[in-house]
Amino acid sequence: MTDFRFYECSECGTAAELLYEGAGALVCCGKEMVELQAGTKDAALEKHVPEVTREGNQVHVQVGSVEHPMTDKHYIVFIAVVQGNKVQRVNLQPGETPKADFVVEDGPIVVYEYCNLHGLWKTEA
Repeated sequence: MTDFRFYECSECGTAAELLYEGAGALVCCGKEMVELQAGTKDAALEKHVPEVTREGNQVHVQVGSVEHPMTDKHYIVFIAVVQGNKVQRVNLQPGETPKADFVVEDGPIVVYEYCNLHGLWKTEA
């Protein structure tokens, strides 16, 4: 799988995906950003773990078995599917439904979602 690395500023909450690793470090607010590990923040699993349904090459993703809130203060920022060296992402906004559809090839996938309050979550399918 592609090395999907996501970072967050511990001061202001700014988030960034690392696309290519150079010699430096990601810095925000004068401090090195923290690499996020999926599912490590204390939050309700039923509202954060991506639920995946596959129908042939169609992948349907819903965030949580209980629909996640999508308010201005608490929402899912994106849903992403990683397969091999390919990443597909749907960015979401408050008020939208935390669902997305993707087309993938045969084989395993990893599905990520990022909550603005509770961080990065993933499931393998």
